[in-house]
Amino acid sequence: MIRALPLSPVHSGGPLLVALLSSLAFFFEPLSGDWLAYDRYAIEGWETWRLLTGNLVHTNGYHLLLNLAGLTLLWALHGDYYRIGRFFKVLIWCCLGTSGGLYILSQDLIWYAGLSGALHGLFTWGACMDIRQGLKSGWLLLIGVAIKIGYEQVNGSSNDVASLIDATVAVDAHLYGAVCGVALFILMWRLTKTRS
Repeated sequence: MIRALPLSPVHSGGPLLVALLSSLAFFFEPLSGDWLAYDRYAIEGWETWRLLTGNLVHTNGYHLLLNLAGLTLLWALHGDYYRIGRFFKVLIWCCLGTSGGLYILSQDLIWYAGLSGALHGLFTWGACMDIRQGLKSGWLLLIGVAIKIGYEQVNGSSNDVASLIDATVAVDAHLYGAVCGVALFILMWRLTKTRS
């Protein structure tokens, strides 16, 4: 069954705002990267906003376009679940979960920029929502992203992608984001069951 694209502002407003903020941050480079990117030493100096804003800045135009393409794909796949408040709740927690995971578990990583970790979280959250709705494709999406992340953890990222975005791909960010998306789904599902 082919679903129509979720064109309603209720479903598309959140992703559009994130695309706009990321594009604005890119327009103001290098200043935005200096002040907003995930930087371990700056975070240790209490610039904690970087745990969130590091997800909105990008290393170059290709990096931004890749992440915006991913955001668009996720909106096309799961936009029906994206009420504006819910979308930002999931996205913000995935951003913080990704950055928090990097800070606590990947202490060798000093600098990070990009939305890909949080996008992996949105992806797994959406796949879990599909499963909850009885869509078998949700299982395929979840298994597929698990295989991708497992491959990255063992073999690292593609050299072509690293060359394209002019940075090492932070594969741990993908792992932490994906785990955060599943954890958020479970937490939200349990809270919903408790209320009802």
